[in-house]
Amino acid sequence: MHRIALRSLSAANCRPVVAMAVTLVAALRLCHLRLLWADEDYHLAAAINILHGKLPYRDFWYDKPPLSAIYYLLVGGHAGWPLRLLDTLYVLLACWLAFRLARAWWGEAEGRLAAMLLAFYLTFYLPSAAIAFAADALMIVPHLAAIYFAFTGRAFVAGLCCACAFLVNAKAVFVAAVCGVWLLSSLPGLCLGFALPLALAGAVASVSGTWPGYYEQVWRWGWLYAAKSPVVHPVMTGLARTLDWLGFHSALAGGTTYAILTASRTDRAKLASWLVLSFAAVCLGTRFAPHYFLQLLPPMVIAGSRGIAVAFRRYRSLTVVFLSVALLVPFVRFGPRYASLGYDALLGRSPRWTDAVMDLDSHAAAAKIRAVSQPGDTLFVWGYRPDIYVWTRLTADGIFWDSQPLTGVPADRHLKVEKPIFTAATSANRGQLAKTAPKFVVDGLGPLNPSLAIGKYPDLRAWLKHYALVGKTKFCTIYERSD
Repeated sequence: MHRIALRSLSAANCRPVVAMAVTLVAALRLCHLRLLWADEDYHLAAAINILHGKLPYRDFWYDKPPLSAIYYLLVGGHAGWPLRLLDTLYVLLACWLAFRLARAWWGEAEGRLAAMLLAFYLTFYLPSAAIAFAADALMIVPHLAAIYFAFTGRAFVAGLCCACAFLVNAKAVFVAAVCGVWLLSSLPGLCLGFALPLALAGAVASVSGTWPGYYEQVWRWGWLYAAKSPVVHPVMTGLARTLDWLGFHSALAGGTTYAILTASRTDRAKLASWLVLSFAAVCLGTRFAPHYFLQLLPPMVIAGSRGIAVAFRRYRSLTVVFLSVALLVPFVRFGPRYASLGYDALLGRSPRWTDAVMDLDSHAAAAKIRAVSQPGDTLFVWGYRPDIYVWTRLTADGIFWDSQPLTGVPADRHLKVEKPIFTAATSANRGQLAKTAPKFVVDGLGPLNPSLAIGKYPDLRAWLKHYALVGKTKFCTIYERSD
């Protein structure tokens, strides 16, 4: 019976069933209609700025590569149905690429398994890691595409895909390194494909005047951020979080292990180089955040699909039991939340979930602002609350729209500490902010960390005298310009 099941997985009549299963799992992110997660709101707000005629790096601070904002332009910077539908389509594209790669490498059954496993693990893991399409998640498609073209020997196209990945996430250099190891005899073509899009992007940045800001915001700030990790014990933290991730992805871990043990020498070398370099990217910066592991997910999915398929042929009953238990753990842990969110969405009520408290507070602050705002009004949010920009559809009056470049304290720690990672330009940046006149100012940090409240900075007090308190939420203080 198990032999028939595996054979049917490879058969053409199984394709609609697999496609339907992948689509249904990917579409579960529609349950997050009424929520925004950290980082995706940042890129949505950047898209709104662009729609108002502003350029990133020159007209507003944006410390990420440009294609993340371009992705959210596809839905006009809107949350809700447009955003979740776009994310669902993106997951389906990633699953199709995983299918193509695994099928080209090994066979039809491995391709089907790869598509289903990728859809599953892009759904049933931490919501802030699996649902929000920030830089790490957005790199999955060009990552898989680059590896696929490298595997099939098309070096130039693989280089183009690596460049696209790099314009989403600088960690794409590790994807390019994998392609380079696989295509040693075709390095000129790979390098040419990688260099051309970057040269074009550099030319556009120079002509548009965005290059200085791009260097300052993406590279200088990014380097400081990466070099000054808040993790006190990186080795122990990395070990603990890696084991946690492998525990929830135990089906992939077991399948990958078995694939390496049973692979040919050539396949083993390719898988090992891909896995090692991808994990090196996870370790970069020693933070080991859950979404960093998304760079390890593609090689684990491809290798895992092979290992599971081989194990199924040799130890059918044991493989079925292992796979059932391994997939049941993340499903039980994260599945009920989709049912809860879907039920709340059907009733039209706010999600009853502690993880969503901050976003719901931003909803409340945005509602107070929308009630009194007029077309053309502008907004400045002190703290890192870009979802307020998304829910109000307002933009900043100047280049700064959160407090990180004004305090020197990154968002990953400013709720608890006040020590900056740099101070060289923060005073000048606050002076630049004081020259602007946004209609509304929201302090979304002070109620959470009074040491970094906007009123604590002497060089902003004269500026704040032009504003009157007009509203409060649990985590926000809202001011309106009074003159």
